[in-house]
Amino acid sequence: MAAFKEYGNYDALGLAELIAQKQIKPEEALDAAIERIEAINPKINAVVQKQYDDARAAIAAGLPNGPLRGVPYLLKDLYTWQKGARIGNGSRIYDGFVADHDFTLVERYKAAGLVILGRTNTPEFGLNAATEPVVNGPTRNPWNPKHSAGGSSGGAAAAVAAGMVPAAHGTDGGGSIRIPAANCGVFGLKPNRARNPAGPDVGEGWSGLACGHAITRTVRDSAAFLDASSGPAPGDPYWAPPPARPFLKEVGTDPGRLRIAVTTRTNSGTPVHAECVKGVEAVAKLCAELGHQVEEAMPDFAFAGLRWAMGVIIAANVRNAVDLRLEGLKREQRQGDVERITEQWAEQGRRFTARDYARAIVIVHGVGRRFGAFFQKYDLLLSPTLAEPPLPLGSTDMMGDDLDAYNERLFRLIPFTPQFNVSGSPAASLPLHWTADGLPVGIQLGADFGNEAVLFRIAAQLEAARPWRDRRPTLG
Repeated sequence: MAAFKEYGNYDALGLAELIAQKQIKPEEALDAAIERIEAINPKINAVVQKQYDDARAAIAAGLPNGPLRGVPYLLKDLYTWQKGARIGNGSRIYDGFVADHDFTLVERYKAAGLVILGRTNTPEFGLNAATEPVVNGPTRNPWNPKHSAGGSSGGAAAAVAAGMVPAAHGTDGGGSIRIPAANCGVFGLKPNRARNPAGPDVGEGWSGLACGHAITRTVRDSAAFLDASSGPAPGDPYWAPPPARPFLKEVGTDPGRLRIAVTTRTNSGTPVHAECVKGVEAVAKLCAELGHQVEEAMPDFAFAGLRWAMGVIIAANVRNAVDLRLEGLKREQRQGDVERITEQWAEQGRRFTARDYARAIVIVHGVGRRFGAFFQKYDLLLSPTLAEPPLPLGSTDMMGDDLDAYNERLFRLIPFTPQFNVSGSPAASLPLHWTADGLPVGIQLGADFGNEAVLFRIAAQLEAARPWRDRRPTLG
C-alpha cells in the first residue's frame, strides 16, 4: 500500500474525516504513523512499546464507527491498563506485568474508533517533571534534543510535537499533561476532576489530584477527544458537572467579553524566568485587543501548605503502588526495584500518619474553596505554565539521595500547575510563545470548576489569532 505522504498535515479530526469519506483507509493512516515513529523515535525516544501488529489486527477485525475512527493513537505507559499489553509504569518493578482488562478510558478510546499502536515513555510512577526513567532512558525535546520534553507525559507530548500521531494520551496529577505540552509546543488540557472516568479498578487517581486526557496539536481535537471519553461510569464515586453541550461545539463559539486575571507572580515566592513573563505579557495584551477585560490578580492560598498536602497524598499513593506490585510478585522489596527518589517517596508514605492524610485532604479542599471564590470574580486565570523554559536533560534526576532537595527543585519549576489539580478545576497549556533560540514556552489558562467550555472558547480564539498548528520542529 502506498504511503500517505500528507499524514502530518492533518489533525485527528482531519484524518477521521478523510477516512470517513473513504479518501484514505485506516491502514494508510496507520502505515504513515508507523513510518514516522520508525524514522523519528530513535532521535527522541518517545515510544517505548510498539503494538503495530495489534493495531493492524484491530483494523482487520473492523473498527467501531466512532468519531475518531481510524486515527492512530498512543497510550501513556502509566496506570492505564490495556488488555494484553505490557504495563511498565516507567519502573523495573513492573517488568513482566501484563494487563488482563482495559481501563474504562481505554474502552472509550477504542469505541471512538482510535487505533492504538503503542505506548509512550514516562518517568517512574509519574513522579518527575521530566521523562528520564532509568528503565527506558530519556525522552528528548523535539525542538532541541539536549533539553527535556517535560513530564510525566513527556513521551506523549514529544510524539505529538514530532508528528508521530496527531494526539496522544496523557495523565496529569500535578501538571503532567500541561508541563510537557508547554515544553513541546503543543496543546495540553487537564480536564476537570472526574470529567473522565478512572475505573474500573479505582474511583480516582492520587486522591482526586490526577486525571487523564489527550495531548493534541489543535484545540478542536482536544474537545473531540473529551467528548468521546468523558462522562460518568457505573460505580464512580462522583462525577463532574455535565456540560451544557458537546465540547466540540464550544470551539469557534464567541467567548464574549471575559474577565481575565493575569499573574506572573507565584504563591510560593519563587522567581519566574523572563521568557515566561514575556510570553504572558504578550498573551495578556492579545486578550485585551480581542476585547476581554484583563487585570492583574491571583488566588490567595498558602503554597507551602499545598505542597505539604500534595506530598502526603503522593507518598501514600506511591507506598500503596509499590506494595500492591510486591503483593502481586509475592515477595519483599529488593534494592534496585525502584529509583532512589521513588524509594524515598515510598518511605515517606510509611512514616506519614492517618492524621496527616486527613489533614492533607482538608488543606486540598480548602484550596479548592479559595479557587471557587476567586472564580466568582474572574472567568479565567492567565499565567505561565512553568517558571522556566525547557530545562537541559538531567536537571531533575530521580537517582539522587535527597528527596527534599529534589522536591525543592521540582516545585520551583512548577509553581503554577499543581493548584488546579488540588482544586480540581480545568486548566490548559497553550503554545503561544517561543524563546529566541526556538524553545517553546507554554501559557496556562485556568477556569472555574466544571467549566472546560470557556477554556475551549478562549483557546480556539487565541489559536485563530496566533496560529501554532504549522509551527513544527525540524526533526525527521
